[in-house]
Amino acid sequence: MKKKLIVSLALGILLSSAALYLAFRNVPLVDLMAYMRTINYVWVLPAALLVAIGFVLRAVRWRIILSTTEKVSFRQSYHPLMIGFMLNCLLPGRVGEAARPLILSRAKAVPFTTGLATVAAERLMDAAFLIVFLALALATVPMDSSMHITFGGYQLSKETLEMLGANFIKLCFVLLAGTLFVAFDNTRDILKRMIIGLPDIMLFFSSDLLRERFRRSVSMRINRLLDHAAKGLSLIKYPRKMGICIGTTILIWFLTAVTYYVMAFGCPGVNLSLYEYSIVMVIICFFIALPSVPGFWGVWEAGGVFALSLFGVSSQTAAGFTLANHAVQVFPVILMGLLSAAALSVNIWKVSYGAALK
Repeated sequence: MKKKLIVSLALGILLSSAALYLAFRNVPLVDLMAYMRTINYVWVLPAALLVAIGFVLRAVRWRIILSTTEKVSFRQSYHPLMIGFMLNCLLPGRVGEAARPLILSRAKAVPFTTGLATVAAERLMDAAFLIVFLALALATVPMDSSMHITFGGYQLSKETLEMLGANFIKLCFVLLAGTLFVAFDNTRDILKRMIIGLPDIMLFFSSDLLRERFRRSVSMRINRLLDHAAKGLSLIKYPRKMGICIGTTILIWFLTAVTYYVMAFGCPGVNLSLYEYSIVMVIICFFIALPSVPGFWGVWEAGGVFALSLFGVSSQTAAGFTLANHAVQVFPVILMGLLSAAALSVNIWKVSYGAALK
């Protein structure tokens, strides 16, 4: 078990190294290293502090979402959240999304399905914000359709960005429709009755005893999972709490953009407005939705070079700034996650394995 996860971690490091090579193969390494030496790393500290504050706000938001079904303390929401995000930075498959509700279920006896539904609600809010801001970026920033950056098998371009945005919109509609259907009792009851009736349709040729066994072992279990998921999605029934969560989401992403702005004070040659850094952030967020290695190494940098080139930043400067900023966004999360794992005495390898099986 532990051996498999160590192998996964080693593989993630190898893939990240390969991804960074692909992202920077057209950037003179000597020039890149020379630029990295010109960065004033004093600005790493305030940027990292803002990253930490952003994750505190994420824990507050998750606690509010959970409060519609279960009262949890800040500590009970913060530590699982940080461990989950840390695992997303270290291991493939985004196992951290499942690890978070798994840890919560063991600490607070919140059903895993309920916790996972609250994570989905968070992701829906984040995606909705990014879609709105991407539409604003496409409307206000001129993008040359011929401009592109090749990364691995991907062509990062305006068309790629529009395609990813369209896919996000479709995903949001599906998630929203599923949320509305499951969260409200009337529509969920219709779905549950359909599931209870499935054995009569699928096993019409079998005996009554077999159909009843299937109904008890499969249909009723699925319905219990639906009820647990409905609790995790019940935020939609509380307009005030939902409004607070939406406001918190906006603040989270605003602070993330500010980290880019603050980090740029120490990076020569990158002088954009806060709005322009927000656009860079959003473009990177959409590009890292492409399949990539743990921590998004490589595709993050390629997306950053593409985004910064829209504002006339040279590829060498853009590569150096993006690499440094990426490290500021990731390494504090890993450190905070390790501290949270120590605070809860959580064996992250066992949790990762359990989450991968979910």
